[in-house]
Amino acid sequence: MRVAVLKERAAGEGRVALSPETTTKLISLGATVAVEQGAGFGARFTDAEYEKAGAELGDATSVVAGADVLLTVRRPDAGLLAGIAPGALVIGTMDPYGNEGDIVALANAGVSTVAMEFMPRITRAQVMDILSSQANLAGYQAVIDAASEFDRALPMMMTAAGTIRPAKVFVMGAGVAGLQAIATAKRLGAMVSANDVRPAAKEQVESLGGKFIAVEDDEFRQAETSGGYAKPMSAEYQAKQAALTAQHIAKQDIVITTALIPGRKAPILVSAAMVETMAPGSVIVDLAAERGGNCELTRAGEVVDHNGVRIVGFTNVAGRIATSASQLYARNLSAFVETLIDKKAKTLAVNWDDELVKATLLTRNGHVVHPNIKVPGAA
Repeated sequence: MRVAVLKERAAGEGRVALSPETTTKLISLGATVAVEQGAGFGARFTDAEYEKAGAELGDATSVVAGADVLLTVRRPDAGLLAGIAPGALVIGTMDPYGNEGDIVALANAGVSTVAMEFMPRITRAQVMDILSSQANLAGYQAVIDAASEFDRALPMMMTAAGTIRPAKVFVMGAGVAGLQAIATAKRLGAMVSANDVRPAAKEQVESLGGKFIAVEDDEFRQAETSGGYAKPMSAEYQAKQAALTAQHIAKQDIVITTALIPGRKAPILVSAAMVETMAPGSVIVDLAAERGGNCELTRAGEVVDHNGVRIVGFTNVAGRIATSASQLYARNLSAFVETLIDKKAKTLAVNWDDELVKATLLTRNGHVVHPNIKVPGAA
């Protein structure tokens, strides 16, 4: 069983799918691990560390040759897979929506492709949840980026020269990224508020010391399904909530937006008119920039200045702290790979009927097999 890891080819991607720690883990499970030279440099993992952990080093061609498993951060180009074992598993973040042609190319390359972002949200798969591990870090980094762009201190400071008031931070969305943003902003001493469409989020926000902002009428209190998902809200409620949000944003120093849905355009939460009510020197950090942005004025990969308000549209925010992101991501992948191994025989033994495999498998035996991926030209 040969596990391969290549250097990521995407511009600005410093993360890597394997750490020295998980290299040791996979070797203990019976794997031979091969790593492309320099694959970990962006995450501060040296080739010497991989060698010490037991990995073989080589160029891309030699690393992939005969590999049974290829671990990756981003979807690899099918052209990199020449020489890989027939039917090999390619495991990583595949971003298939809107990139169906690339998924077909992977199918034609004869590999079984696994999209880790499709991992079901069940108890046994929590340790494999790449969306949560990376969103957690993105929420943290969003506050650090906001503090860097904000030209004042975040905490209240009482000095002999007078008192500096604490910054007001508003986090839009209390999912994994939002909750970490709330916690980080509180640790830095800011006054934090947040909103979310799920009533249950109020308790989570308040437990972290934030103030929950919502029109809390009967419709809101019933706005969650038994499975914990938000129900669609009436146009009347949406108008009331939008008015409350607009009034609140006008008083904020920092706004962090977190509404990012994989494969879809991000919803607009902050209009240009809302931005124009904010004071010069205020900052908006848009974690949905790569999908069009939650702010109407966001430009992906840029920091925009609009009437003195800075709108931060960095993409791959978790990748901005590549070492921590790689450590968690590698553990996610390692935990999944462990479920595919016969521990007695120390060989790859994929159970194709396992719920985790069925939920994440995109291609197998030359075909696109995931029901949600529509192949171009197919009926």
